[in-house]
Amino acid sequence: MRCHLLWVSVLFISVVSSASVRAQSKVVDSDAAVRAALKKAVGFYRGKAASHGGYVYHYSEDLRRRWGEGEVSAETIVVQPPGTPTVGQAFLKAFEATDDPFYRDAAREAAKALVRGQLQSGGWTQVIHFGPAKTLGKYRKRPGGSWNASSLDDGQTQSALQLLAKVDFVLGFKDAEIHEAALFGLNALLDAQFPNGAFPQVWTGPVARQPVVPARYPDYDWKTEGRVKNYWDHYTLNDGLAGTVAETLITAHRVYKDDHYRAALARLGDFLVLSQMPEPQPGWCQQYGFTMVPIWARKFEPPAITGWESQDVMETLIKISQYMREPKYLEPIPRALAYFRKCLLPDGRVARYYELKTNKPLFMDAEYRLTYDASAAPSHYGWIQPSRFDRIARAYEDAKAGTEPPSRTKRPSQADVQKIIEQLDDQGRWVSTYQGETLVGQPRFPASFRYIASEVFCRNVTMLCDWLDRGDRAAGSKP
Repeated sequence: MRCHLLWVSVLFISVVSSASVRAQSKVVDSDAAVRAALKKAVGFYRGKAASHGGYVYHYSEDLRRRWGEGEVSAETIVVQPPGTPTVGQAFLKAFEATDDPFYRDAAREAAKALVRGQLQSGGWTQVIHFGPAKTLGKYRKRPGGSWNASSLDDGQTQSALQLLAKVDFVLGFKDAEIHEAALFGLNALLDAQFPNGAFPQVWTGPVARQPVVPARYPDYDWKTEGRVKNYWDHYTLNDGLAGTVAETLITAHRVYKDDHYRAALARLGDFLVLSQMPEPQPGWCQQYGFTMVPIWARKFEPPAITGWESQDVMETLIKISQYMREPKYLEPIPRALAYFRKCLLPDGRVARYYELKTNKPLFMDAEYRLTYDASAAPSHYGWIQPSRFDRIARAYEDAKAGTEPPSRTKRPSQADVQKIIEQLDDQGRWVSTYQGETLVGQPRFPASFRYIASEVFCRNVTMLCDWLDRGDRAAGSKP
């Protein structure tokens, strides 16, 4: 009996050991599969999808057609995310996860494409043209063109500067062209900051000095008066500008250790505190005039409290407070959270606009006339947005308690990674089938159209890299 028990014990240990070996082998095999998929996908995108080193939003399955905001030729690349800078960041992510110079060189090519499209004013606009001179921007590195408006809309200049700075860091600041373009652009960004810490939507040169005053309600009929033609020259928070500019300044400070960027970040935080509207609506607006009164932007963007940009502002204040280790930037958040909790729509979402003083959710109809009827609003604009207030409240409490934000994202599951690998075809493509979903740039694809998307590429590459990156890199090894 004792011999039988001994034999069972030996068998059990053998089975467990074999299972352990198989489990370890599975992990090794999984990592090898991830690395192979990563190389195939990046090899295809770098080798086949790139044009002049840059990228667009969408490609036809055979790569003969391409789209940004509308269909473009191979002579045009897109700067606005998820275009060239976003793809370049995915390449950098792959380099950080693997230390394979193949990915570093791919990121450098994307950065070089951006250098060739940098405007004389220091930033970028939505696209870069490599075609006839009469259609070109006023680029620093190439002749021709007259468009010189550097844009902070939708993260255009911000994403380009972040990629250039990170590539500069990875290259040890040894690529003179990339290094010079990054610093030139960052200095132009600093020159575009107003004394109160705000930024315009676009600039063509250093901005003029303006008085520093707090936000206030208009004392005129804002529905018919006070429109500003060049609204883009004034203080703006539209489409996440606060968060993307803050992230750019943080990246610049981490990479170059220059306190000018840290000071600019502090001034941006000061403006976000200053631009909070007084009671009874302690939120933020999309656009302010130089007297800090909310103003019109586009014809469907009225002076109003904005549920979308206000969330970005609160998240940015938390980020600035944590980076600066300065609690004063948290002070506006409790009032804003209490106010917006009373503004939620019945489905838990938030309106893009709330009318000044009345606090009624505000929309526009198809003729761009103000209305309180959400069903009359055209579909091209996000009149109703998701609410992130619970998440913001938790982040606020963590920041108030001095808890550091997480240094890395959660590692994806093996099932998710396996699915990504299985969806990669033999050529290294992730091909999507159009089913009526909303796409960046809003291309008019027919039903069942098969296309390749930079957004999908970047998301999948990032997840594969998050699988490989187990957080064992030294702290501060990357910006």
